[in-house]
Amino acid sequence: MSRIFKSLKESKSACWLALAFLVVPMFASYFFDDMFSSLSHLFKNPELLELGWDYEDYGFYAGGYSFLCVCGGLIVCGILLDMFGVRVVGSVFVGLMIIGAGIVTFAISSPMAPRTSLVTAYVGCMLFGLGSEIAGVAVTRSVAKWFKERNVALAMGLQLSIARLGTAAALVLSPMIVASKAEGEIYLLGDTNRPALLGLGLLMLGGILWAAFVAMDSRFDTETAAGKSCGSENGERPVAENGTKEIPEEDKFRFSDIWKVLSNPRFLMIALLCVFFYCCVIRFKKFGTSILIPLFGMELETATWMLSMIPFFTIVFTPLFGALVDRTGKATTWMITGSLLVLASHLLITFAPQGVAAYGYVAIALLGIGYSLVPSAMWPSVPKIVPEKNLGTAFSLIYWIQNMGMMIVPIFIGKIFKNRITESGNRMQEVTAAIHAEYIFILMGIVAITVAFLLYFSSRRHPELKLDEPAAKA
Repeated sequence: MSRIFKSLKESKSACWLALAFLVVPMFASYFFDDMFSSLSHLFKNPELLELGWDYEDYGFYAGGYSFLCVCGGLIVCGILLDMFGVRVVGSVFVGLMIIGAGIVTFAISSPMAPRTSLVTAYVGCMLFGLGSEIAGVAVTRSVAKWFKERNVALAMGLQLSIARLGTAAALVLSPMIVASKAEGEIYLLGDTNRPALLGLGLLMLGGILWAAFVAMDSRFDTETAAGKSCGSENGERPVAENGTKEIPEEDKFRFSDIWKVLSNPRFLMIALLCVFFYCCVIRFKKFGTSILIPLFGMELETATWMLSMIPFFTIVFTPLFGALVDRTGKATTWMITGSLLVLASHLLITFAPQGVAAYGYVAIALLGIGYSLVPSAMWPSVPKIVPEKNLGTAFSLIYWIQNMGMMIVPIFIGKIFKNRITESGNRMQEVTAAIHAEYIFILMGIVAITVAFLLYFSSRRHPELKLDEPAAKA
């Protein structure tokens, strides 16, 4: 048994195989969530869509992702995750993610009144969003478990970068499979539902690989228990007669732990940084083509490729920055740097000379680098400030706070575009709407930088947390 124990628990190849199983559901989730991001311009002419949605409808639909998360679903499910484990709870919510995506696909594929299809898709998006977020918590916690005392920042960086490859695939492929129509021609449901059909297929594949991970993780725990059965005299956790590890009283989940997490000022700073920073990037992508096309005077295909630079940059830089954080530490400094880059990007998009595409490329490059840097330092910092038994609750609370912004921001941005653009094809109105939307992102970027600095100073006051130490010393 000792050889088997070592081959799985201590094998690097087993860890990377587990990571490979975990990233596919997240890749599929990111693809489905961003399937309309490079098609957002279509909603300015709802009369040319059989679907019949306008900008405000699209913003409403996008906000549905976060509705159940904000209404307490994330907190409750995060507690369940800590109580019953990632295998049981994670499996339920991977399934819910697939079911929600199926409802969305049905809604935008079936001939319904626009309002009916919107409400149906909203319900599906709510279920998909809650399932996706809890599945993300389960994946993050699983990576932390499998790479404990290894290169956890690198592993989390790789997981993020491959997941964001799903966004890149959606941004690039959606305009390809929803071919542009001649002026005045109607986009049928059979045209606009193609990205959803592809995304649903990817989610089903992700569900199969998640099941493979569950089997692997169960074996991991069994072998860990067997490996520790002879070590109780040396202070190891004792093993019960049924072969499972007995959980000491101090390691059991208690509801009072929620308050301990929420009353941790470093945790609150990370949660606030998360919501403001991510909204500057993720919600920008939702309306990316509607902002880039009028401000830089480019064609849809060019804007799509420009927008896809964001995930492509993260694919390259997130693992590199994760390895950098593991090796050098200085996590809070990297969070500040990444937030500054994102703010600089939005300032450039807003105030650069209009019609000069080169400024757009520079701005999106800065956004992609910043989007790689902050998460590489932020997510590995959470296990340093929260006990392992509460990680599910902690990550869920962060996502809960994050989703408040994710739900509200697209609704406001959608209203800006609808209210500012009253004449189809009026470029000045489109430019004005894009600039006003950018003001919101600039404001959130300033807040993100402020919070990052507060976390930096707090880390200096509490060196015992080792937030800025390399992984080898933490």
